[in-house]
Amino acid sequence: MSLNLGLIDYGMGNLHSVEKCLERLGESCRLINDADQLDGIDALILPGVGAFDPAMANLRATGLVPHLLRWGHDNRPLLGICLGLQLLFEHSDEGSDPGLGLLAGRVKRLPSGSGERIPHMGWAPLRHHGNCPLLNSDVPSEWVYFVHSYAAVPTDRNDLKATAAFGDQEVTAVVWKGRLGACQFHPEKSSDAGEQMLRRWLTWLQRGAEPIR
Repeated sequence: MSLNLGLIDYGMGNLHSVEKCLERLGESCRLINDADQLDGIDALILPGVGAFDPAMANLRATGLVPHLLRWGHDNRPLLGICLGLQLLFEHSDEGSDPGLGLLAGRVKRLPSGSGERIPHMGWAPLRHHGNCPLLNSDVPSEWVYFVHSYAAVPTDRNDLKATAAFGDQEVTAVVWKGRLGACQFHPEKSSDAGEQMLRRWLTWLQRGAEPIR
């Protein structure tokens, strides 16, 4: 089944590499920067690179925020990537603007004094904490590519599906609730492991997108 995917374009997303990765997986996507373009879309991808407040300002400028909130509250499929994950939460230490609030929790700066450099940039293995369409329980430690200085702290630990080590601490790598999911790393830049995650997400969509808890 061919999918109608929407890639949200608000001027701060890594659109080209996401598009190219989807093409390699046999899917195309429609760039979405206006509410009228949502018609007929099966699932949305919310990418992001940059800082929290400018991202929310750009997203509001598109007029998409109320439609994204309705999309989330209607439990329709949405995948956040990197900053796109952080925007799904209520607040961020990086700024003063509220996030979308589709997931309860706050985005916090990575802990200093951990012996790790900030930003966290490079490859790290995942540690699974639950099941979701991105993950394969038979491969519990995929190496994926991160670039970030902040990480979400979900209020509901059931929303946390994978973490990555940062010094002697674990930081959020994957969250999932219902049909809403997100990864802090860049699957489109994570070689075969990232492509396989996106392939699993696409297969989940094609099979009816059963909500995950």
